[in-house]
Amino acid sequence: MRQTLHLIPADEFLLYVAALRGYLLAFALRIMARCGVSREEADALTELIMEIMTAGPRTRAEITAAVRPRVSKRVRAWMDKVWSIVRIPVAEGLLCYGSGEGNEVQLVRTDQWLTKRNPRPVQEAEAQSALLRKYLSAYGPATLNDFAHWSGIPITQVRPLRAPLEDDLVELEVEGEPCLVLREDLDALKETARSASSVRLLPHFDPYLLAHRGKDHLVGNKHYKRVYRNQGWISPVILVDGSIAGTWSHKSQGSKVQVSIEPFSRLARATRDAIVQEAESMAGFLGGALAIGFNRPGAQEK
Repeated sequence: MRQTLHLIPADEFLLYVAALRGYLLAFALRIMARCGVSREEADALTELIMEIMTAGPRTRAEITAAVRPRVSKRVRAWMDKVWSIVRIPVAEGLLCYGSGEGNEVQLVRTDQWLTKRNPRPVQEAEAQSALLRKYLSAYGPATLNDFAHWSGIPITQVRPLRAPLEDDLVELEVEGEPCLVLREDLDALKETARSASSVRLLPHFDPYLLAHRGKDHLVGNKHYKRVYRNQGWISPVILVDGSIAGTWSHKSQGSKVQVSIEPFSRLARATRDAIVQEAESMAGFLGGALAIGFNRPGAQEK
């Protein structure tokens, strides 16, 4: 989704492909067309890639090297300008990421890799409605714009999805903005008591930080760029009662896991103690003893 790698259950693979295929395919074809590559050439390239992939998993570089001698000069010119030549077979659900070492991930044919796929074909609108329901179950209350941002599906395709689900939805006002929540989740939301405090250390690219288009409920403008950084990089954050109170980092050195805490403002003693508990849990998971340091608020802003 959003041209970004996601991890999903294998038995939901065809659902995601059906929901996202249209816009992902259109995006890839637009890029190719700008380089003069026709739809017929794009389809021929996909067939060639799938032929090469029959022998088993390959890295992106290996696929490119195998394909390059067998395509036209025009297609080679397009290949020189793009990061990946497999966007169309990925959008079609023909390829997915397989195993690999470090950053050298291999792609694999889904018909050779996935054994738990639901064989029943799903229509695009049905799949998108199912995806919207899943999204609201995880991240509601939210708006249709939030869902469009999260999924990458154009808002023009998202708006019609509300009508078939109308009986299952409730509209709530959250800080002056109308948001949607599943009716089946409404009682649970009302009955859930706010805990005294909740402190978590979230890792890079945590889904909680990506669910909604607007981020005002998470972090103010002053610290926004410390979390949502350039080139789509998202920092590990300290989450206190659902809002971002700072960032953190860690590294392993010998038998110790060194954790550095960068708070946005002065932290209460109870919050600091809870952060230490979170860090100790992480260090234990990584098999090291914790060494933690709290930097002075604002130190990273100078």
